[in-house]
Amino acid sequence: MGLLWLCACLYRAAKLRLCADGGANRLYDDFPLFFPHQCPSEVRNRYKPDVIKGDMDSVRGDVLDFYKNMGTKILNKSEDQDTTDLHKCVTYIKDSTLDQEKSNLCILVAGALGGRFDHEMGNINVLYRFSTIRIVLLSDDCLIHLLPRTHQHEIHIQSSVEGPHCGLIPIGMPSGMTTTSGLEWDLNDTEMRFGGLVSTSNLVKQDKITVQSDSDLLWTISLKKK
Repeated sequence: MGLLWLCACLYRAAKLRLCADGGANRLYDDFPLFFPHQCPSEVRNRYKPDVIKGDMDSVRGDVLDFYKNMGTKILNKSEDQDTTDLHKCVTYIKDSTLDQEKSNLCILVAGALGGRFDHEMGNINVLYRFSTIRIVLLSDDCLIHLLPRTHQHEIHIQSSVEGPHCGLIPIGMPSGMTTTSGLEWDLNDTEMRFGGLVSTSNLVKQDKITVQSDSDLLWTISLKKK
């Protein structure tokens, strides 16, 4: 119920709401369960997506027809098999955002983790392919986003909803030097690589975490259950 609760809280604040192909099935099926005393059709209309985009190999026909009748834009990109459905959706958001707003753009991706491992890795790859855009992958248990090596990062912890468990993961290339502050076990020009040290099961100790690294890192932190 944690991720569903979070999605419901964030949905109305979002400027643009997209479903990546079969994600529309989960929106259609799961959101009425969060409002058991309300008419399912009213809930689905209130939380309908603006766009459904993907190769359309997973979304059900009844779901597609329902949202199409509700005014949702349907973008069938079945001719493109070289990018994932999430990649297609991020491209749409990027192209729909004014240049002056791109620096403040933040994309939250619900249900991006916890399923098939190849899908998870494909979603993580999207973080790297759009490294100049802040993209946050959400699951019931945690969130993940990329920390590009081009910046020193300040991460402000919302302790009411996240933490204390966290990690810094070097994927794609080793980290020769990573330095942090605000963690239980801070790194000091520490080398990290698969086959060696990786900072997992760390703990946040302060409301502000700083990270500086010579390679891109994945930041992950646990989410608290409601």
